[in-house]
Amino acid sequence: MKVLVVDDSVAMRMIVKKMVKAAGFSADFIEAADGQLGLDKIKSDSPDLVLCDWNMPNMSGIELLTALNDEGITVDFGFVTTESSDEMRTKAEGLGAKFLISKPFTKESVFDALKSFF
Repeated sequence: MKVLVVDDSVAMRMIVKKMVKAAGFSADFIEAADGQLGLDKIKSDSPDLVLCDWNMPNMSGIELLTALNDEGITVDFGFVTTESSDEMRTKAEGLGAKFLISKPFTKESVFDALKSFF
């Protein structure tokens, strides 16, 4: 399983990867520091799953998901973010996000969100 972690924080990318492993999943990780770089990685590396932050410079997570839809690119996509309002969840789901994991997260919340992908 190839997983792309998109977050502008290096520390948060490391935490997300550790939490996926702590939840019991094995993955090959690739990383991107913003949505535009994430889009480039999706096109070049064809990940199986994208774990993406919402708020980032250059291109936000929701803009990345919109760009994927506009270009007809399908990939399992979910958010790992502090943004967890009902409005944001509805917007993310409407654009095809499979889940939204709210920060701070636990290995249990990560397991519950990811178990159907591994």
